[in-house]
Amino acid sequence: MKNFFSNIKGDAFGGITAGIVALPLALAFGVSSGLGPSAGLYGAIFISFFAALFGGTNTQISGPTAPMTAVSMVIIAGIIASNDGDVNKALPAILTVFLLAGIMQIGLGAIGLGKYIRYIPYPVVSGFMTAIGVIILVTQILPSLGYYPKEDAEYVQQFKPQAEEVILENILKEEAAEDILVLEDFKETISRAEKITQADILKESQTLAAKNASGVLGALKVLPRALGNINWLEVILALGTIIIIYGFKRITTKVPSTLVALVVMSAIAILAKLDYRPIPQIPEGLPEFKAEIFTNFSLGSIQPYIFTALALSLLGAIDSLLTSIVADNMTKTKHKPNKELIGQGIGNSIAALFGGIPGAGATIRTVVNINSGGKTRLSGMIAGILLFVILLAIAPLASKIPAAVLAGILITVGIGVMDYKGLKAIPSLPKDMKLGPLKLSSEVLIMLVVLVLSSFWDLVFAVGIGLVIASLMFMKKIGDLTAERSDVKSLGKEKAWADESGFPIELKEEVFIKHIKGPLFFGSTSDFQALAQQIPDTASTVIMRLDRMQYMDQSGLYAMEDMLQDLKSKDVEVLFVGLLEQPRYMMERIDIIPDFIPTEHIFEDFNGCLSWVKENVKDEITS
Repeated sequence: MKNFFSNIKGDAFGGITAGIVALPLALAFGVSSGLGPSAGLYGAIFISFFAALFGGTNTQISGPTAPMTAVSMVIIAGIIASNDGDVNKALPAILTVFLLAGIMQIGLGAIGLGKYIRYIPYPVVSGFMTAIGVIILVTQILPSLGYYPKEDAEYVQQFKPQAEEVILENILKEEAAEDILVLEDFKETISRAEKITQADILKESQTLAAKNASGVLGALKVLPRALGNINWLEVILALGTIIIIYGFKRITTKVPSTLVALVVMSAIAILAKLDYRPIPQIPEGLPEFKAEIFTNFSLGSIQPYIFTALALSLLGAIDSLLTSIVADNMTKTKHKPNKELIGQGIGNSIAALFGGIPGAGATIRTVVNINSGGKTRLSGMIAGILLFVILLAIAPLASKIPAAVLAGILITVGIGVMDYKGLKAIPSLPKDMKLGPLKLSSEVLIMLVVLVLSSFWDLVFAVGIGLVIASLMFMKKIGDLTAERSDVKSLGKEKAWADESGFPIELKEEVFIKHIKGPLFFGSTSDFQALAQQIPDTASTVIMRLDRMQYMDQSGLYAMEDMLQDLKSKDVEVLFVGLLEQPRYMMERIDIIPDFIPTEHIFEDFNGCLSWVKENVKDEITS
């Protein structure tokens, strides 16, 4: 406890500064997620406080981050779309997925997986981070232009036939669930269909329009309509925000430029009584406990998202631990990765219970905290408390913030989160693979695959595919390198070892000696499989020197079996010299020993083998 309050002045300054930096980002991420600014603010409050209290990085400031918000946005949009576009109806399932992700994070920390997160390949992380930037940047173009697809009557009208079809489908599903659907008699169906109003059709059409315009592809599809329906006031507010964020940094970095932009542009819009679009209302008072997570729980509603929840928890783990490494480098300390994951999981779980979006360790806020004097966990807790006070004090005023201002803030976040270091390295990385006639860098390929798939398809699957490709390429590279060192040469290129100098010259046509240096595994089997074809017809015996073959995998095992089978069919005797424990165990499991190689043909050293050769092999060919 003494250490906890040992730096109270520095922690207070660090926490307050980090909290101020977090405020506009929390509001912006909340709006971007689709759950509104309050969800972002609640996430920042609870995650910051509890992740600091229970986490393993003293100076970490946590809260909603760009990567976590981008994945959350996809989850939220999908669940809302499957709940007739009704946020309130979808909310229990959304928050249950977030709660599940938090619990999974606690589990990851509890079973000690924190230390393994750092092994995720850099190209996968780089491609993902750049994709996050692209997603945020492209999806915020529409609100910065003042264009909202579901409010474009002409665009919404296009979805009317599809909306009627969806509504009718829902009626049939309801009847089937109630066991009243009878194909011979559609009276009940007709009765329910007659109750459908134009307002119902319009609402469903708006939901379909919003879904069709969501994500990068959706935003690009409706961009021509947005450019034809520009609201110049919204554009000016967004541009003004961006200019202040970048311009104010040139004057001073002591005051967060994001906060300056938020205050200045919001003040201009409010005081000038401009006809702008405000952000959704932030509820006044204390955050409410969302009991419907438990009372309305349905396994069926979250079952499709269990894998997504796991991916969200892993992303939060990576995001947080990368920030922890940054904090370690700045403070010359060492974080506790598993404890950090448990703290992040607790913070995300509690945030979900009160309607907050998930988050992770935030690099910029953590750096601000350290530079402002923060040294202990108290700084992160103070940041959360400050945001809680702001929520209680100025919620009505914060609800008047222009939506375009938050869109401008998010555009700068999207630009900033891209991995420019990785992008700049593309021309200089070695081109170590061929794709048809093209020579490419395998690392660049992985990064681009993750970037494109994340931006235009699915963030979670993109990372999974990136990891699979990276793993396969890694195995190939290691296989190639080990195969080179394994030195599985053709017989004609073999050089005698020192203890083979006394081998009888008259038996060189009848006996061939094969050296295997290094493991016999999937990367070195292709050359080995050709061994049987290299034996001339004059050979009656092959000596295999296995003293340096420390390891054999299943691919190597079956390659050995195939080779021995071929030699046996040619009546060639095979002798093993120096067979080590692991390869012998593998060969005994599938009866290579003793079916192909009897135990009397296995020798500990070459001298014993040579004695057997002199006794049993005769010179059949005269020079």
